[in-house]
Amino acid sequence: MSQTTIGSAVARVDGFDKLTGRARYAADFHPEGMAHAYGVYSTISRGRIVSIDTSIADGMPGVIEIFHHDNFPTLHRSPASFPEENMVDELRTPFEDDVVHYAGQFVALVVADTFEHARDAAYRVKASYDADSAAANLAQGLEGGVTEANRTERGDADSAFDSAEVKVDATYTTPVETHNPMEMHATTARWANGKLIVHESTQGVIFARNTLAKNFDLDPSQIEVHADYIGSGFGGKLWLWPHSLATCAVARELGRPVQFMLPRQNMFTTSGHRPETSQHIQLGAKTDGTLTSIIHDSINSTSSINTFVEACGGSTSSLYASDALRVSHATAQVARGTPTPMRAPGAGVGLFALESAMDELAIALDMDPLELRRQNFTATDPSDGKPWSSNHMLECYDRAAERFGWADRNPQVGSMRDGDWLIGQGVAACNWDAMRNPCDARVTLRPDGSATVHCATQDIGTGTYTIIAQTAADTLGIDIGRIHVAIGDSTFPHGQISGGSWATASILPAIVGACKAAADKLVEYAANDGAPMAGADTDDLLFEAGVVKNGRGDQATPADILEPQKLAHAIGDFHSDGSPEDGYAYGSFGVNFVEIGWNPNTAQLKVRRVVSSIDAGAIMNDATARSQVEGAIVMGLGAAMFEATEYDERTGRPVNNNYAEYLVPVNADMPELDVILLNHPDYHLNELGARGIGEIGLTGVQAAVANAVYHATGKRIRDLPITLDKIMDETA
Repeated sequence: MSQTTIGSAVARVDGFDKLTGRARYAADFHPEGMAHAYGVYSTISRGRIVSIDTSIADGMPGVIEIFHHDNFPTLHRSPASFPEENMVDELRTPFEDDVVHYAGQFVALVVADTFEHARDAAYRVKASYDADSAAANLAQGLEGGVTEANRTERGDADSAFDSAEVKVDATYTTPVETHNPMEMHATTARWANGKLIVHESTQGVIFARNTLAKNFDLDPSQIEVHADYIGSGFGGKLWLWPHSLATCAVARELGRPVQFMLPRQNMFTTSGHRPETSQHIQLGAKTDGTLTSIIHDSINSTSSINTFVEACGGSTSSLYASDALRVSHATAQVARGTPTPMRAPGAGVGLFALESAMDELAIALDMDPLELRRQNFTATDPSDGKPWSSNHMLECYDRAAERFGWADRNPQVGSMRDGDWLIGQGVAACNWDAMRNPCDARVTLRPDGSATVHCATQDIGTGTYTIIAQTAADTLGIDIGRIHVAIGDSTFPHGQISGGSWATASILPAIVGACKAAADKLVEYAANDGAPMAGADTDDLLFEAGVVKNGRGDQATPADILEPQKLAHAIGDFHSDGSPEDGYAYGSFGVNFVEIGWNPNTAQLKVRRVVSSIDAGAIMNDATARSQVEGAIVMGLGAAMFEATEYDERTGRPVNNNYAEYLVPVNADMPELDVILLNHPDYHLNELGARGIGEIGLTGVQAAVANAVYHATGKRIRDLPITLDKIMDETA
């Protein structure tokens, strides 16, 4: 495989379509006769529906039908099985009964001829309720009891902690974070000749197809799910939510296409979120800094519909060497919709707790925080004893520390200044699992020398179109401009979801295999009777740089081979089993250094700069990979300093469910971002050496910010987000 484009900062091949508006998203499809749906949402957090009055709405202009639990068609539930690829986070189907589990739950759906008519009528539907008391937050949920989900143990962590020479014992909390991608959830559904055709904003067209097949008791071949372009998802679009099922159902009932778009405010209630967590960390160490005990017990909020576990301690189990460890996860029910994975699930909040505690331990030891991390580095995965397939964490530490200027840091709290600003510098390690799953691909070579790649994966804005094109271009030895990438269609060969940082590692081996299979097929055709190299032994022929060559220097183009035989193309199919090499543990690693400024005179807190060094295997595209890490850092800064979905303690209803009050970083908040990508291929994972990079850039950022804030102010903030009131609280 020639290396002509892989690794370089090739411009996005889908960029032109997005810039010109030619790219179409789920809500951009308007089949003939399409109606519009708009939801009516519960205003209570728990109870029952007493009545739904549609008398006014029924007579409003354009209204076609109003659906609710009394007249909605019966649907089957999905088994919610990840291995079967039909996951859902809300097991109950829409309008399944009259029970209300959370504020913002669908209680009715108005269908009308236009969006405006549907919305106007939905505002006139009046629901009456018999409300029950509801746990509005994790603290209230704990009063109802805790259910342990799982635990991992090695050694006797409690005894080791009790006997440790130096200890840290602290609890860290994180709030609800809500997925807020630019593109809101949308579904456009139509039925034709017994088939269901859906344009969905989804991170997994195969999962969506299989889920709908279970809901409607259809064979998956009777369903098409299309996601040509997605305006990101951050995990909130991995699985289908009630609005998708409802839209498909009413389209069948009415015999016409229906489109639904979830309003921004209801993305805070009915399409998942990162749950609240309370994490108790206990670290024990020798006076030289060697960890002797790690205990990470976490509890997260979940719903009364499904149990969702935020695996806060997943990264803890393998980041540092320690013979004694306990990691446990538990849940408590609150009156909210079910949480769902959010970028770097588990580790995104878990490493805030662990890496904050490591900073507290370094202070207790009077030790440099970076040196403490170096000292507890492990070349093997402590959870199973296997060597890491590729682990360059120490190089991450060294290169980022040098770039950041960590050696010049004065460790004394409040000792560094820039005029009126107190300067704080913090560090936090980060890691994420490296995974690979099965994937299929098909490559078609055409007479004009072009190639089409088919795979039922999707691009959520991360650059999947581009790295597929790069991989195919390099494998086939042809210009990237002659590669057409066709993805986002469930009828294509089986593809992976865009989540978990496993898409790249899973998809690209299948692309390489399909390219080689297509080239082999063209070579086979070249030796046929009437072909340019008729009678040749195919072992003596070579496909290279887009043409077939023999040992004498003769060559034939695809047109030379295919057209005389009246063949349309040469096709290669390939199945990648997704199996990495046995005997190794797989992960990605990195470190974040953060510098903050705190002006006590004006009560201003600002992140000034971030240096992040990431070891994520071979880098397929320097531009898209760097963009992924930079975007993840910004999300980490949002979680550290801005983002928190707030709920009225009396009602359980979200009170900042809009972009005006749910704060996220904006341009004025942006620090200088310096990303170092090590680019060490991990050939044990796959033949390209590629690992995922979408999640790891976020992990550890929150802790690095918190540690920097402590260095500047002496205030240890253990409850995210880090807001001005917490820094200014004299009792902290």
